[in-house]
Amino acid sequence: MHQYLLFSPEVAAARTAGKPIVALESTIISHGMPYPQNVTMAQEVEHVIRAAGAVPATIAIIEGKICIGLVAEQLELLATSPDAMKVSRRDLPYVLSQGRLGATTVAATMICAQLAGIHVFVTGGIGGVHRGAETSFDISADLQELARTNVAVVCAGVKSILDIGLTLEYLETHGVPVISVGQPAFPAFFTRDSGFKADFQLDSALEQAAFIQTKWQLGLNGGIVISNPVPEAFAMQKDEIDSITEQALREAHDGGVAGKLVTPFLLARIKTLTEGRSLMTNIALVKHNAQVGAELAVAMRDLPGLQPI
Repeated sequence: MHQYLLFSPEVAAARTAGKPIVALESTIISHGMPYPQNVTMAQEVEHVIRAAGAVPATIAIIEGKICIGLVAEQLELLATSPDAMKVSRRDLPYVLSQGRLGATTVAATMICAQLAGIHVFVTGGIGGVHRGAETSFDISADLQELARTNVAVVCAGVKSILDIGLTLEYLETHGVPVISVGQPAFPAFFTRDSGFKADFQLDSALEQAAFIQTKWQLGLNGGIVISNPVPEAFAMQKDEIDSITEQALREAHDGGVAGKLVTPFLLARIKTLTEGRSLMTNIALVKHNAQVGAELAVAMRDLPGLQPI
């Protein structure tokens, strides 16, 4: 598999030195935020991870290679190119074999991180079960990837545009543990409390690392959701975001928006309807997740015997 991997100089040096590495997705750059805020966000997130003692590895598909770690020119390319494909598990062979430009989703980033031997991955929010999935069968591939791929995913929960209850039920069915940080509640991306509880609350990086090590040493393959709520100062009011989300969902339905286009459309509409406040919240929560993820990566590096099966 290493024939497809291309490590940036920084990440290659970190691997040689045994430094902790944190994977980052790239769809948040290409599809999740407008330019130039997407580039600024990516740079700030990488800075947070370095300041916490780890090395960032933003992942993307460029010229037939899975790039583990990006240089400034590659970040700019992803942030500005209209040709960047949104890449999940099913898309990886096509994008690699055709030499297309690809931005990795949560599912694809997990796959690439595991191939590269990276155990911790930071994102904004994971995908989930969409509202109305009982008839549409619209369930994010992120959830199935969490059931099979040995990577810990630090996120701010799932967006309220999804069916959070069914998402948690799906994760439970597939044996994916959901851990919360600093509170028992499972967060809902823009807001701190979804109205549902996580499975376990583990506040320290050492506790989280010990949990992950134990899971994998038992031969229990699959990922772990580390749900980290958005900082209080940047959290949105639940009633407000729920109302705006309902409006955006109606507009998506009436406009025939479907498939991979749904989430980018909804995020763009929510940004407009909140007059940009949702974007500020999004950036704040990703940076907060980066801090927690970097601390976890350091703790996992320092914990003896961590060998995913």
